[in-house]
Parts: sequence; structure tokens; C-alpha cells
Amino acid sequence: MEQQKLSQLKQTAANIRLGILEGVHAAKSGHPGGSLSIADIITYLYFEEMNVDPKNPKWEDRDRLVLSKGHTAPALYAALAEKGFFSKDELKNLRQIDSFLQGHPDMKGTPGVDMTTGSLGLGISAACGMALAGKIAKKDYRVYTIVGDGESQEGQVWEASMFANHYHLDNLCVVIDWNGLQIDGRIVDVMDPTPYDKKLEAFGYNVVTVDAHDFDSIASGFKAARECTGKPTAIIAVSTKGHGVSFMENQASWHGSAPDDAQYEQAVAEIRASL
Repeated sequence: MEQQKLSQLKQTAANIRLGILEGVHAAKSGHPGGSLSIADIITYLYFEEMNVDPKNPKWEDRDRLVLSKGHTAPALYAALAEKGFFSKDELKNLRQIDSFLQGHPDMKGTPGVDMTTGSLGLGISAACGMALAGKIAKKDYRVYTIVGDGESQEGQVWEASMFANHYHLDNLCVVIDWNGLQIDGRIVDVMDPTPYDKKLEAFGYNVVTVDAHDFDSIASGFKAARECTGKPTAIIAVSTKGHGVSFMENQASWHGSAPDDAQYEQAVAEIRASL
């Protein structure tokens, strides 16, 4: 990847991380850990991969993103604001009563949100339906969905995977955010869904593994997805929960906790210093 493009993506990802922190700090609630772990993936999707138009959020031929792990909405909102779907000033209103930035994505109220999500396992099913609809209508749009590794313990994730394989949804790309932690601790201790590669291959996916915090690796994964025909692609994105904030990294306690004022200031300083 060219150095200029790489620098731009890193800056954008940092802005998105700052937006995540601003939202959960202002709300005094939310899910920073898993939001930070997908910040680079969601940056690449909205600023390099997906064909979307902030001036026309409901454009029929747009690419779609379904955030199946809907509790990490702060990452999606920060990306949409950075892209220009709405003002960044709205981020400080996260989870407020009169705000359109709810705790989980709402397609009816938030510009740029393609599917209402929250109940784990439902988002990937909706993404499959969107992809099949595109096939039937002979549309060129692609559908992306981000699934949590803890979420992959849901049986519906695997039912949807059977569906995606049966209908040869090569316009569908499923990203598994593998940060290894969920609200109760390590996923392998709670209900081990691994090995992802062998299971996903058995369910008919074209499987690619990437470093979720390396843009060259991310780019190669999405390129492989675009070039695959006849089957859906699953990208296993190996990530770090809380990535970019030292005291949040690899700590299950930050799954659903908001930073206090001092922690917020430290987190912001660390992200700014990383550039």
C-alpha cells in the first residue's frame, strides 16, 4: 500500500477511535473494547472498500454493512460521522433520550445505518437476505457484516452460514472479529467456537485470515473476498480488544464499561501520540 494512503487510513482510524471514546465517555455507558477492536476494519470498509454516498444514504445500489455485533455501535457511528453522514458533534449525544444514536444501531433513525441490530446472531442473517436480494435483482452491490467472536457462539450464525453457502452468496463477506474476549471472559473458556478456519471452510466459506490492525493485511483480505466467485467469504480478523488504549487492551472488563474523566484523557492522549 502506498505510504500516503496508509497514513490517511491510520489518521482516519485514530479519528474513529477518538469518536468512540468521546461517545462512551459522554454517555457514561457503552462498549469501548469491541468498538476499538473493529476500528481499523470499519475504517477500511468505509474509506477504501465500500461504495456508499453520504448524501444519499438509501441509494439502492450502495454496498451494505450490517454490524451484527450491534453493541459496538460507537465504532459504526464514529465511522459514519467521519464519512459525513452526520455531524461529529452528534457523537457526544450517544445513548441520550432524544438522540438518534441509540445504544444499538437503528436503521430508521440513523443516516447510513443499513440494518437495525442488537440481538446477537440476527445481523448476519439479515446480511444473507440482503445478499440474496441483490442476486435476485441482478445488482452489483456487495454486503458486509461484522460478527463478534462471542456472538459466533449463537446457533443462528451457523444457520445463516448454511444459507450463504446454499445460495452461493459470493457478494457476501462475513468478518469475524476475533479478539478472544467477551463479557464473561475468554471465549474459549465460556463456549469455545474455534477452530474458526476449519469450521468456516466446512460451512462452505472461502476463508481468509488477516491482522485486524494492519491495513496491508486487511486490504489483502477484502481483495480475496472480491475475487472469490461461487461462495461467500469469511475473513477471520485477528484483533485486540480495546486496541489503541493501553489499559483497555485485552481486558474483558472494558467490554461494556465507560472511562471516567482521567481515563478518557489518558486514552485520548495515547491515541493522539500513536500518530
